[in-house]
Amino acid sequence: MDKLRITGGRPLNGEVIISGAKNAALPELCATLLTSDPVHLNNVPRLRDVATMRLLLDNMGVQTETHGERGGMSFQAPDSLNPEAPYELVKTMRASVLVLGPLLARFGRAKVSLPGGCAIGSRPVDQHIKGLQAMGAEIVVEHGYMVAQLPAGQKRLKGARITTDMVTVTGTENFLMAAALAEGETVLENAAQEPEIPDLAEMLIAMGAKIEGHGTSKIRIQGVERLHGCTHQVVADRIEAGTFLCAVAATGGDVVLRHGRAEHLDAVVDKLRDAGAQIEAGDGFIRVRASGRMKAQSFRTTEYPGFPTDMQAQFMALNCIATGSSKVTETIFENRFMHVNELVRLGAHIQTDGKVAVIEGIDRLQGATVMATDLRASASLVIAGLVAEGETIVDRIYHLDRGYDQMEAKLRGIGADIERIK
Repeated sequence: MDKLRITGGRPLNGEVIISGAKNAALPELCATLLTSDPVHLNNVPRLRDVATMRLLLDNMGVQTETHGERGGMSFQAPDSLNPEAPYELVKTMRASVLVLGPLLARFGRAKVSLPGGCAIGSRPVDQHIKGLQAMGAEIVVEHGYMVAQLPAGQKRLKGARITTDMVTVTGTENFLMAAALAEGETVLENAAQEPEIPDLAEMLIAMGAKIEGHGTSKIRIQGVERLHGCTHQVVADRIEAGTFLCAVAATGGDVVLRHGRAEHLDAVVDKLRDAGAQIEAGDGFIRVRASGRMKAQSFRTTEYPGFPTDMQAQFMALNCIATGSSKVTETIFENRFMHVNELVRLGAHIQTDGKVAVIEGIDRLQGATVMATDLRASASLVIAGLVAEGETIVDRIYHLDRGYDQMEAKLRGIGADIERIK
């Protein structure tokens, strides 16, 4: 099993190219199921989850091809394929639920294993099931699978008004894709607003879908009978960009993030500026400069455009070596402080009480062997290792590979002492 060896204490300087967003690429791979025409995606990140999703599509009978060095992929889903997502292929990836809507919409049936992914709390699929049932689907959960079909004699899903009990990103994406081929109008209330949602909607529009309001909490979709192929560029990964911003703020240095989009990270950028980092942004770049210890910042995670839960662990690592104390409140997932015990192994002073963590900043962390427990926890331990005295070993980095495209190579390119070891 691979590990990362990090020797801390080096500032970061240079340029990093931000890859395409995992959370945009995965639903967009699923959207290729909505047409029999070829679909071309560019800027697809090289990640374990993307490889798993491609394997799932291959297994169904989709023709997939990789081309070029810039993340180019092509897909063609024939009219006859196997609309099943088996447990063996999706047990490590919760995004597998995103094939449910497209399969139902185009083929009228689907059998999808209940998904896996990071162990950071419950991620119920009941909202997906309720929404698709409102569109006329018959869905039962049996033997660990969601088995869905259209009623006898019904050829297409029906438009509906769907209001979810909570804001759900994957639920919004599933309904968007399903509604694109449904009969009549679908209105999504309480829709997620993350940048990956409008990116998916723009891809669907390029395929012939009729969508309005994407990027707001109310989306309208007028269903069409068929969609066609398109070429689409995956939006840059705001969480990868935010992770590098926190790394530079922690270590000090001067780094330009190419393809970074600061407007997708307003809450994080504001906190980093309050902490003392200098951040400039323009068309297709973010520049971050930092020197000395940052000032600790309290924050509360919430749905976009609030502070993202996917940046909580990375910013906590920064708070560990900042001046002063801070309070971090996690409101999205109930089990997302698993990185705390590992940061404490590096010398951090953190106390947790339910959804709240209180961090007392200290001068420096001490290198140690730590274990990654989930994707973003992995990134927080890397940041901590970059500033810790001596050597840090981060174990179980397969979590990191699920969501970061060649992270250690990018860090090494801007001056970090980091290497992957077997």
